[in-house]
Amino acid sequence: MKKNLTLTQKIIEKHLLEGKLVAGEEIGIRIDQTLTQDATGTLAYLEFEAMGVEKIKTKLSVSYIDHNTLQTGFENADDHKFLQTIAQKYGLYFSPNGNGVCHQVHLERFGVPGETLIGSDSHTPTAGALGMLAIGVGGLDVAYALATGRFYLKMPKVINVKLSGKLTGWASAKDVILELLRRLTVKGGVGKIFEYTGSGIKTLSVYERATITNMGAELGLTTSIFPSDEQTKKFLKLQKREKDFVEISADKNAEYDETIEIDLSKIVPLIACPHSPDNVKQVSEIRDVFLDQIVIGSCTNSSLADLLLVAKILKGKKVKVPTLISPGSKQVLANLIKSGAMSDLVSSGVRVLEPACGPCIGMGCAPVSGGVTLRTFNRNFKGRSGTDDAEIYISSPVVAAFSALTGKITSPAGKVPKAEVPKKIEIMNDLIIHPNKSGTNVPLYRGKNIKPIEKFPELENTSAGEVVLKLNDNITTDDIIPAGAKILPLRSNIPAISEYVFTKIDSSFVARAKEKNGGIIVAGENYGQGSSREHAALCPKHLGIKAIIAKSFARIHKSNLVNFGVMPLIFANPPDYNRIDMSDQLEIEDVKSLSSQKTLTVKNITKNFSFKVIHDLTERQLKILLSGGLLNCL
Repeated sequence: MKKNLTLTQKIIEKHLLEGKLVAGEEIGIRIDQTLTQDATGTLAYLEFEAMGVEKIKTKLSVSYIDHNTLQTGFENADDHKFLQTIAQKYGLYFSPNGNGVCHQVHLERFGVPGETLIGSDSHTPTAGALGMLAIGVGGLDVAYALATGRFYLKMPKVINVKLSGKLTGWASAKDVILELLRRLTVKGGVGKIFEYTGSGIKTLSVYERATITNMGAELGLTTSIFPSDEQTKKFLKLQKREKDFVEISADKNAEYDETIEIDLSKIVPLIACPHSPDNVKQVSEIRDVFLDQIVIGSCTNSSLADLLLVAKILKGKKVKVPTLISPGSKQVLANLIKSGAMSDLVSSGVRVLEPACGPCIGMGCAPVSGGVTLRTFNRNFKGRSGTDDAEIYISSPVVAAFSALTGKITSPAGKVPKAEVPKKIEIMNDLIIHPNKSGTNVPLYRGKNIKPIEKFPELENTSAGEVVLKLNDNITTDDIIPAGAKILPLRSNIPAISEYVFTKIDSSFVARAKEKNGGIIVAGENYGQGSSREHAALCPKHLGIKAIIAKSFARIHKSNLVNFGVMPLIFANPPDYNRIDMSDQLEIEDVKSLSSQKTLTVKNITKNFSFKVIHDLTERQLKILLSGGLLNCL
């Protein structure tokens, strides 16, 4: 065994099935746990079912209901019942509607230091707060892990984020991750894992660490991880899971690819301005931004610790702007009630929502037209609030609470109140449905909104098509397939949800793609950032999209494109992007040579010139791609 290993390397080495711990090389690892949520889970389990496996191969897997909790029609209710019967049949735990956000509940009930977790949600790295190697992936990758116990990825670079000092005043963990986003931007973490070390980590609770690991996804990171130490033990003991504690950390002289240093004592309250999580400024710089709405919660800042502090700030006062709070779990809600904090919140004028993702994905509570909303969430992409022309700011719960009392974005001031989590809390285990040991005979409930998985042919050697859309940098999966109460209920009906592809960018795109029998999309940097929803790859494929030619791709989305047989090609010479226009006819030659070379030639038939594209796919990914997708390959 190599000496001086990082924590990341230790966990991967313990789970390594294929490959070597060399940055950039593909590795296969054993997966201990998986999670899904209902916006991605229905498709993932349909894919798993198509693999013909009788039982899951993981140590523990959980199906959560937390995204599509609104039941304004039969679609969500039907899919939730389908997910419950799938869990009973194949041996998964099932967390029902209203029990809480998957990441918060997973921390409370299931996370184990030193184990591996993949989830069909981009914020799965939240569990890195417990010392897990937790990675967000597409649903088909989760299905494959359920069927085989395996997951493949390129070995990321491991970056040492060395924390010193201690947070002071009103500075919070949210401000630490916002500072990293300010420095590095939303694409600054692609191909990397952030491993937190240094004397400063001892001062951060698991609740605070979870905020940091959760929003690492906004940097484009593969994942983030903290060591499992006394803070971890304290958290697990509180959850009555002390038996799951394992102390694990990097070796003393571990070798990292890079080091980033942050002095926690110099962190100040920060805020992400519209419309990107990396548009960060100091709260003190913001002047006279009046608010139409404040929402506190989401998987980033809905813990008991977060909401107890908010209750302390609001106690005995009245909010001056509509303020909503969504607890992260039923357990958090129960303990807010037990402590009396819920009474303080309600008395201040706060509206309390059920424990769920809710407003974070535009599932209700949209602000007014042209409104300004302050949220403690992780993303502020345009339209994500459910109101296309709203402006979304992101801050810590502390800043949100102070702003609620003034009606405008406000810097915290005064003495910091004590709002410690009690040493003993009420544990809520009983709502989670455990696996059925004799589940093979469980009949699956299949609602009329669920459509069969589509089969696609192998890739042809020559791929031609019109440029049906040209896009700028940082296109999100929300841009490709919008979230919200209208569209997400169609997640298990690909023909229906495909009608909404790119509708917020170009309402004529779907009709044009159908008229042209698909085609090719051209894009800038970081194409496909944001959520893990594989619909953003599958729906364009359904419409006939053959390739995305971009300057660069976000990690999860690139994998999803491969899994559904859409070529993710990269401009060898980025300025060539400027030479291509909508409606240009392109022809990609010798596609099947992808398996033996990194470069292809693309002819622009319309303008009579050729340009080069490259790929960075592994041999395994190329086999999947050329087969027309992972299900074909299997």
